[in-house]
Amino acid sequence: MNDLGSWYASGMRDGKVLIVEDDDDLRDLVRTVVEREGMATIEAADGREGLRQFYEHRPSLLILDIGLPELDGWQVLERVRELGDVPVLILTAASDELDKVRGLRQGADDYVTKPFGRQELLARIHVLLRRSVERSGSDAAYADASLEVDFANRVVAVDGEERRLTPLEFRLLTTFVRHANQVLSREQLLDLVWGDSRGVSLDQVKLYVGYLRRKLGGRVEIETVRGFGYRLRAAGQSRSA
Repeated sequence: MNDLGSWYASGMRDGKVLIVEDDDDLRDLVRTVVEREGMATIEAADGREGLRQFYEHRPSLLILDIGLPELDGWQVLERVRELGDVPVLILTAASDELDKVRGLRQGADDYVTKPFGRQELLARIHVLLRRSVERSGSDAAYADASLEVDFANRVVAVDGEERRLTPLEFRLLTTFVRHANQVLSREQLLDLVWGDSRGVSLDQVKLYVGYLRRKLGGRVEIETVRGFGYRLRAAGQSRSA
């Protein structure tokens, strides 16, 4: 069995890829590429139908166009991220550099630029599904003396008080707690959190670490290790469930 087919057999969510794209020819192309690799697909031609299909099937991967009728891709992405961390690959036009950056900031995992080659599309799908499998096999929650993180429900609390994070801030925190007490370089954080450094500068890491520090407060220490990167100092004896 090929790689994508093995993910289908593993039963991750329902093993389907949801393709939300209003261009019939492009949607057919993506469907053909994915199905030839052994995965089932679901399709939608507008944002509202895409959300309905997402709620019904809870797919393993969402491939999402931005310029959609009914609800646009940004609205779909926002609602999907309220429900969980299913991998999202956005489709964007070559000239829409701001769309790429905005998509990553709002919680997309990666993007592919139109027009794209089949091999590039497959490579990005493979990476996203592999990361998702790795996350699903990890601990369901993290807690130390001050910080609690429920990965599945995307809930964060400091000293018992819930803190509201954006999707990108939550992914950044998740990366820190999964590597607690380990120094992570800005380059590593770009790869682990943003998934792709194209269109994202190292200064974005510094900026979002600052946002995260302010929201978590002084009880959670994200230390700057000068010349190397950042490290989350676990407060007390950490444990996982």
